[in-house]
Amino acid sequence: MTIREALATGRKKLVDSPSPALDTRLILEYVMAVSHGYLITHDEEIMNPEQAYRYLSLLERASNGEPIPYLVGKTQFHGLDIKVSLSVLIPRPETEQLVDLALEWVAHGYSKLGWPHIVDVGTGSGCIALALASELPNARIEATDISNNALELAEENSRILGFDDRIEFHHGQYLQPIVDAPDLIVANLPYIADHEWTSLGVGVKWYEPDVALRGGSDGLDGIRQLLAQAGKRLARGGAMLLEIGWQQGQAASLLAQSTFPSARVDVIQDYAGHDRVVRICTGEADSDNE
Repeated sequence: MTIREALATGRKKLVDSPSPALDTRLILEYVMAVSHGYLITHDEEIMNPEQAYRYLSLLERASNGEPIPYLVGKTQFHGLDIKVSLSVLIPRPETEQLVDLALEWVAHGYSKLGWPHIVDVGTGSGCIALALASELPNARIEATDISNNALELAEENSRILGFDDRIEFHHGQYLQPIVDAPDLIVANLPYIADHEWTSLGVGVKWYEPDVALRGGSDGLDGIRQLLAQAGKRLARGGAMLLEIGWQQGQAASLLAQSTFPSARVDVIQDYAGHDRVVRICTGEADSDNE
């Protein structure tokens, strides 16, 4: 089987995927350990039997709903290659907006001298902390997770990307392991409500870790617990950015306002027009942070 034939076979096999051509290419690049450009310029090359077998096996798994990032062991997030495993969520494009809002706050809302202390709660693969480290070389960044397996992967990603001396990783529940008051808290906690679980796609509910997805009866259990801790821990003039489900804007913002009654609380929509982030700003300078 030539590379050209392999790509054609993959597109047919993954016809029900939202992106069959891309998924096929990513699997073939992984199996052959080559670049996209190589596939284009060597499309008449014949795959060896082992490569063909692995490729067809992965295509079969992908056609049954197994997510491509788990099959190839990595994904892209905010311009970085991030390793993933079944221990962590696959970073989503909408979570990149959380990073962008954090960078915006540091640039326009952070009013102290020096660089901010940022805590990424529920770090998973480490993608948020890593993206912030890549953009804010002088910030102090810490990250927490209750999963030791997730933390091991996050630390591995940090080493691979050269940030191992820039991010402190801690095992624990939300802010419990954090000693100093953070200026900015960012969190993509589980927010799938119990009644939403059955409607999720196979690739999510069969493969991604429940503990990183399910947020209780209304999906807000984790956010409640984090807010309870943050109310006593957030630095004066600090901010929080919480990713939420698309139907949780009003409920989550009310929880935030009850914890921080004098803060400015906004619900930020994603690029599809859905509620996606609750932003809590406690400092005066944040009134200009749009």
